[in-house]
Amino acid sequence: MDSKNKKIAGASLFVGASQFTMGMIVAEAVYPNYSVSGNYISDLGVWGKPSAAIFNPSIILLGLMILVSAYFIQREFRIGAITGFFVLAGLGPLLVGIFPENTILVHGVPVIHSVAAIISFVFGGIAAISSYKITMGPFRYFSVILGVATLFALLLFATTRPEYLGIGVGGMERMIVYPTLVWTISMGANLLPSSNKE
Repeated sequence: MDSKNKKIAGASLFVGASQFTMGMIVAEAVYPNYSVSGNYISDLGVWGKPSAAIFNPSIILLGLMILVSAYFIQREFRIGAITGFFVLAGLGPLLVGIFPENTILVHGVPVIHSVAAIISFVFGGIAAISSYKITMGPFRYFSVILGVATLFALLLFATTRPEYLGIGVGGMERMIVYPTLVWTISMGANLLPSSNKE
């Protein structure tokens, strides 16, 4: 029987990542002349652009929902390392939304935003890999694959600039983010009960 902790953790992950995926699509649609290849994802959160009012609340909600899931994952599984990875995976997007890329600049660099993005990328991938220990069936292997895909894409992001394998900075950034989003939604569904019986 699935526990209430797992249900809440699963629902939090599913709702958080699903609403962000849709929010990002809408934000891209309202941003003037937005290029999936040429623009960073975080450009959507720049205050002064019409997309910011959609993107920033959506990614903040994503971070909060991952943090909620971390609490209930700890209650259910009591594996501190995995909980820590989930906490950091939630803290990253939360701070990305609170501190968009045009805030708190040091020599033109959005320091807090950049660190938060790196935390989100790295620990999103690590959380996916670590979930191998708390999932069942084939999905546990898919979790590892998606986590490795995120971390590998992050490596490519850091080493292939400025060409980014021909898909642009935005395209390469999405190769980091999309596997994590797919995993987060799927992880949420995996933790939800498979039976209507309570």
